[in-house]
Amino acid sequence: MAKKEFTYRGKGLAELASMSHKEFAQLLPSRQARSVRRGFSDDQKMVLRKVRDGRPKIRTHCRDMVVLPEMVNKSIFVHNGKEFVLVAVVPEMLGHYLGEFVATRKKVSHHAPGIGATRSSASLSVK
Repeated sequence: MAKKEFTYRGKGLAELASMSHKEFAQLLPSRQARSVRRGFSDDQKMVLRKVRDGRPKIRTHCRDMVVLPEMVNKSIFVHNGKEFVLVAVVPEMLGHYLGEFVATRKKVSHHAPGIGATRSSASLSVK
């Protein structure tokens, strides 16, 4: 069975890569389109410059960067507030923000209460 070729709003990846940012913005949802049409911030321009230079290790705090066709098949380390987490950009990520792929909160796992925590915990056995 042949693998289905990726398309975004009816356009192939090669066709998307050849578009300008303004043309690509017309295909995006309204919030992302407005972000691209308004122009990029200095931090976003720095990320784009690093992507175009072909740097192997791109690190950024810029979580509000829209994933563009030129970022596909790149590895970007995005900051989650504590550390940089690797995001391997695939075509399905087009039009999303980088921050969507890096969780900023951990799952809370509660353990047994500590000694002297509350009156009710006094009856529990201490391990």
